[in-house]
Amino acid sequence: MPHIYHCDLTLLENTFFSSREVSNFYQTEPFIGNYALAYALQLCQSPYFNDGSIRYKTDLGALNARGIYVTPGAIVGEPRFVVGWFNAQPDSYWYAMGNNVLVTRPDGAWAEKRTAAWFIVEREGEGGRKVRVENRPQVGRIRMLGIGTRAACHVISNEELRLPSYIRLGKFMSKVRVAVEHHYVAEAERGEGSYELLNIADVPQESRLLAFDLLNVPPAPLARNARIIGRGYKLAHNIFLPADMHFAVEHLP
Repeated sequence: MPHIYHCDLTLLENTFFSSREVSNFYQTEPFIGNYALAYALQLCQSPYFNDGSIRYKTDLGALNARGIYVTPGAIVGEPRFVVGWFNAQPDSYWYAMGNNVLVTRPDGAWAEKRTAAWFIVEREGEGGRKVRVENRPQVGRIRMLGIGTRAACHVISNEELRLPSYIRLGKFMSKVRVAVEHHYVAEAERGEGSYELLNIADVPQESRLLAFDLLNVPPAPLARNARIIGRGYKLAHNIFLPADMHFAVEHLP
């Protein structure tokens, strides 16, 4: 029989994910993705130094091999939001704002703009070093999940796990308290029921989603208030948790 853990998450700091971007407004939608939770719950580890490569296929594929899966975190009650401004401009005496780039110059050098590009020149007569474009916002508004917001998810595992009591989540590594309840259930059986939030790509083909509200966000759309028929686990509070879910990373590049 699998081990099923119910995780109740309480945000102790404002938490930000860029789940939707509208112009210069960067929004956190009221949910927590299951990819993020897999890393935050220390079920898989990303390297301290990263060359920019995406490791979902390797890291989450290893969890599939171990029979471990995490559902997305659904908000419990009403979410709290905090909206503010951010400014990524440098503190140096001289700087310039280019197209997707913030230009600063080291001591003893100067900056030159040639058409749309900027160059840092250290010696007279040299061509200089081109300032690389950075794909990050310079100024804008940001909406975060506020302190006290609660969410819940389930961890399904073929092996017994020891889950942490505190984790870090989001772009700013915000602190979150985790209360874990270990469920002992019988084998999965065919039936019909509902579940709060599912990653549609991870639901097995043998299960049918009869009705749901679509939340269209990357990397995969989510099904909210899903009504399901198929093999699953009947938990407390009329929760029907689909069986045989896995991280659908085999189709990722």
